Parts: sequence; structure tokens; C-alpha cells
Amino acid sequence: MKCILILTAPIPIALWTVVGIVGSVIMGIGYGFVWPVMETFRAISKEGVSIPMKLIKCFTDGTWSNVWGACTIVRDFADFSFHSYFSVMDGLLESEGEKPIELKVTQIPGCILCAILGVLVDVPFITLIVLYKAPILLFKGWHRLVQDLIGREGPFLETLCVPFAGLLILLWPVVVLVATFTGFISSFFFGCYAAVVAYQESSTKRGLLYAVASVSLFDEYTNDFLYLREGSCFLRPRYREGVSSTSSLLHVKGLHEQLDVVHTKEPLLRTPSEKKRALSAVVIRDSFFKACENNGKELLRNGAIGISDLEAWQNAKNKIVNIGIPAYAFLECFLRSIKIGSPGFVMSDSVEITSLNRPEGRVFDWLFEPMNIMKEQLKSLNLDENEELYLYKFSLYSGDMARIEAWQNCGFPPQDEIRRAQLEGIGRRLQGFCLTFSRLPTSRRRFDEVVKELEEEAKWQSNSSGAGSDIGTAV
Repeated sequence: MKCILILTAPIPIALWTVVGIVGSVIMGIGYGFVWPVMETFRAISKEGVSIPMKLIKCFTDGTWSNVWGACTIVRDFADFSFHSYFSVMDGLLESEGEKPIELKVTQIPGCILCAILGVLVDVPFITLIVLYKAPILLFKGWHRLVQDLIGREGPFLETLCVPFAGLLILLWPVVVLVATFTGFISSFFFGCYAAVVAYQESSTKRGLLYAVASVSLFDEYTNDFLYLREGSCFLRPRYREGVSSTSSLLHVKGLHEQLDVVHTKEPLLRTPSEKKRALSAVVIRDSFFKACENNGKELLRNGAIGISDLEAWQNAKNKIVNIGIPAYAFLECFLRSIKIGSPGFVMSDSVEITSLNRPEGRVFDWLFEPMNIMKEQLKSLNLDENEELYLYKFSLYSGDMARIEAWQNCGFPPQDEIRRAQLEGIGRRLQGFCLTFSRLPTSRRRFDEVVKELEEEAKWQSNSSGAGSDIGTAV
């Protein structure tokens, strides 16, 4: 089995190379065309500008900014490839307590059989489902886009995007064709996954049951996507043993209880006026990194971190910049929001993020919900000042007890072991959240900017202390 894996390893690498080259060419052509056009429409739509100046801006806007933006995309992709990827690999290598994987050779024939039968069952049925629902996707998509055009919502919210949104209406049949082709291709993966289920459950029968159930799963997913009736008309046999519910790391509240508390405070739908008041993702990101910069300068002045930590982070030997300082900033935001009584999060520049004005998008859904849960956990603990200061230290130093004991900020671990475990559990979860955040595109570049500002602050402090000592010597 290992020999087969070694022999087949170059295949995904070669495919990734081809996909990377083709994707970069398509993205380069698309960005080089779309950005100048958007800048042209932005120049035309400006009010209070003379017509000759608008004509000049049609040619000047979108030239240098296009080149600069393209270089930024290349930089972010390089950071994601060289830092985020190796960060994930380092996390896998440093994980402890992992059991060695035992290959079940006797299960391989059954897995192959499940994959073959899964493809034979799933491909025709899923293809029929896709062909049946393609016209529904076509007309529902047109209907939604026309509604957005009339109400100036969605892609038509900004005047700048109206021409592109109109082009989307014309090209929507192409989108439907691509979605149909994608659904057909996915049927092969659904069928082959029956082999994975058979191997995980050590049962060929359960793999075959998944091959039948996957048709119902796909049908239900597409029904939800198209806002059709709930469920599916296809059979869905049980193909896995009952999974035991894992308890939360912190016994403050159950996970479902915490999610209920979070979601009961959120409205189900946003009104158009609420959508217009939504904060920009750029504003939130800038506010967060500004908070990291201010907290880093404060920690430098207090002696909690030093120039050696910044240099070690640039050599990938320290996680204080991309995990410690962001965790410190997030914790400060959580505690500030709890003390003020905000239903959301109050950032350092008094910008409040709630479920009503937060940006829409799957990425913000992934980030906002864990933040809400951690905030509810902190609120339930009712921390005193000493516990808050200790949690600050624990989050900053990622549990490094030597550094925690060395920085005297009047924060000491609680005497109660259960209470201490609860605090440290929240600290570890916050560090894991910040680690995931640091792997997102653009994070490395923004943290580099924060480090440059902190280095300037450290040099200024060093020069100030040197000038002070010279004055003292002269006196």
C-alpha cells in the first residue's frame, strides 16, 4: 500500500501544477480586464467632477493600481503557499497522542467493489437530478437577479457593479451549464467515497448503503440550494454507526446550548436598509490589525515582548506575532464587549460589530460564530481582574509557562484547578482560532506591516532610553 501511495504521489502534484498555471493565466486575464473597467465606471460615476477631468480619469485610473493590485495578489498567494501550507504541516507533525494508522489490507477488495458499484449507482441518478433541476436553477436565478436589479440589492447594490451584474444576467445560462457539468463530475466523487465509508466502518455493506444514501444527500443539498421542498424523495439508509456526542472542552455550557443563545439574538433575515448599513470587510480587517499594532506597542513598552520575538517570528521560530498578539487583541475585544453589554463586539476604535451590520459571506459566518461562543463562555465565567490578567498572559505566550511567570502583570493562575482549566481551555481555543485566522490569505502580509511598525517602535524606545541615559550622565 505504501509503495502504491509513493508511486501515485506525483499524479496530484502534476495536476496541481497544471491547475495552478491555467488558473493563474485565467485570473491574470480576468483581473487585468475587470479592474480597469471597474475603475472607469467609478471615475464616470463620481459627482462634482468636470467632464474633462472624468475623461482624463477614464484613462489614468486603473493603470498603476492594477499593476500594484496584481503584485499584491502574487504576494498573498506566495504567502499562502509558503507559510499557510507549512503551518498546517507543522501542526500535523507537532500533534501528540496520534495513533499509528493501521492499513486494513483485507478491506481493500470490498472498498474497490463499493467504489465501482457506487459510481454505477450515483453517476446516472445524480446526472438525472442535475438535468431535472438545471431549468429550475436557470429561471430561479434569472428571477432573483431581476428582483435584485429592481430593488438595487445583491450585486446591484453598488452603482459601480451594475454593468457587471447586467452581464451576469446575460451570461447566467453559461453559469447553469458550468453548474450542470460540475454536478455531473461530482457524481464520480460521491460514488468513490463509498470506498472510504466502507474502509472507515470496516463493512462493505455500509459502503453499499452509502452509495444508495448519497443520492438522497445530493438531492437534499440541491433542494436547499434552490429553496425547494425540504428532504428528499429518495431512500436514505443508515450507513454509519451512531456517533457519540463529544462534550465541550469547557463545562461552562453545552455547545448546542451556546449556539442557541447566540442564534436567538440574531434576526433570521436582514432588511434592505440593514444591508446598506453593513460594515465593510476592509473596515473590520483594518480595525483588527490596528488593534494588533497598538497592543503590540503597549506590550513592547511593558516589556512583555521584545525585538527578539519579532526577529524570531520572521524566521518562523516564534508565534507571538501571528497568534499571541491577535489572541490578546481578541480577548481584549471580548472583555470590552462584555463589560459594555454589547450584543456583538466593540473594537478598539469603538466600531461595533453585530449580527445586523456584519458583512455577509461564508468566511464571516465561520469566524463570527466561534467568536460568539467564546464570548458567551467568558461571560458565563464572570472573571475577576486577576483571572483576566492571567488569561491575557496565557493567550499571549501560547501557554509557555516560563514566559508567563517571567512577565509580572499582577495576573496569577487561580488556586482552583477546575477554574484554571476552564481559563486555559478558552485560551487554547482562542489560540487555535487565531492560528486558523493567520493562515488566511492576506494575513501574512498584514502581519508583516504590523511587525515593521513594532520594530520602529522598538528602535524609538531604544533611542529614547539611550538619549535619557546620556542626559543623566551629562548632569
